[in-house]
Amino acid sequence: MTGVNKVILIGNLGKDPDVVCFPQDSRGQDSQMVVKKASFPLATTEYRRNRDGERVEHTEWHTVVCWRNLAEIAEKLLRKSTQIYVEGKLQTRSWEDRDGNKRYMTEVVAENFTILGHRQRQDDTVSAADDDPLASILNDDTEPLGDLPF
Repeated sequence: MTGVNKVILIGNLGKDPDVVCFPQDSRGQDSQMVVKKASFPLATTEYRRNRDGERVEHTEWHTVVCWRNLAEIAEKLLRKSTQIYVEGKLQTRSWEDRDGNKRYMTEVVAENFTILGHRQRQDDTVSAADDDPLASILNDDTEPLGDLPF
């Protein structure tokens, strides 16, 4: 029997996505392709009552990683405080630090996400692009919307 590695989170971005581009040989062509990686912290908050009946808030922080096309979409649409629904899988990687200690990091590798809402800051102004965030990335060269992961 095979295992299941599935994560579903609803939370708010702690900051704008960090995007890194990695060069990748394009197999026989002169030019190099670029693979994008977007990563961002996602906060999930739970509320409960303590023994005294007071409401207690507990926030857990998750590192979410998006690759390729999903990373491009994350770079263009996601901003700090955006509430999103994420589906993906857990992945743990390890490395040795400068002192020779073994370090571990567990990340959520996103398979898709859905934007649920934006928190408006008082200094933000709403423009037409904010009403339809896809309008800013879609143009005549864009493939049909059926290829978007959400």
